[in-house]
Amino acid sequence: MTEPTALPGRPRGGALSGQATARAHCVLAPNPSPMTLDGTNTWIVAEPDSDLAVVIDPGPLDEGHLRAVIDTAERAGKRVALTLLTHGHPDHADGAGRFAELTRTAVRALDPTLRLGGEGLDAGDVITTGGLELRVVPTPGHTADSLSFHLPADRAVLTGDTVLGRGTTVVAHPDGRLGDYLDSLRRLRALTVDDGVATVLPGHGPVLNDAQGAVEFYLAHRAHRLAQVETAVEAGHRTPGEIVASVYADVDRSLWPAAELSVRAQLDYLGEHGLIDG
Repeated sequence: MTEPTALPGRPRGGALSGQATARAHCVLAPNPSPMTLDGTNTWIVAEPDSDLAVVIDPGPLDEGHLRAVIDTAERAGKRVALTLLTHGHPDHADGAGRFAELTRTAVRALDPTLRLGGEGLDAGDVITTGGLELRVVPTPGHTADSLSFHLPADRAVLTGDTVLGRGTTVVAHPDGRLGDYLDSLRRLRALTVDDGVATVLPGHGPVLNDAQGAVEFYLAHRAHRLAQVETAVEAGHRTPGEIVASVYADVDRSLWPAAELSVRAQLDYLGEHGLIDG
């Protein structure tokens, strides 16, 4: 059995729900699946001495989970004052409308269609609620509207689906684009090098204690998959389905539809860069 310390990013053992850093607490949604891993991580983020909290990704429309998030905040002596979304996929955002009703908060997101009662989010925005500082980092690629949130005080970054706590994420073609995703990974790597970010608080899976190691693993993995796809095309595989069967033969078939989205993104990238015939 592989020890967690040997895995990319050094995933933290123990329960996923609970206090992850001085300012971030995870409440795990009850929606496990091959795509969501153990379920969606809903994050409650607040200054320890503040009575106000920010919630990132309320998760699916599950009344029990939404109320559990509120109860967790209240037991810590905090009131939810703002809701943020890393992106609009249902497992992260479907509960946002109901959560906004329950907490009487605005929902801020990059996608205007997901916003409720408040302004949007843009690159470089700094959110200050109850003394908390969160910096908005654009990380498109998994989806066009994907954002991460840099939590400087904890040397942490909340990555949504851009970096997961286990495995790798899908580039959800056609909305997601591989070139954007690679740029986003490099942007996250710069946070680890230039800003001292050490911890990844992901949208699914365990907390990662080695942010730089995780991002570098993702970059190497993407380069490896891209080379495999290019080789598959040169060997005569033409359709995304054929390429998935060749390149992802060792991956659970339940994940092949998601892998096909990534392959389509990879084919677009290779064609745009003149590495295969378009």
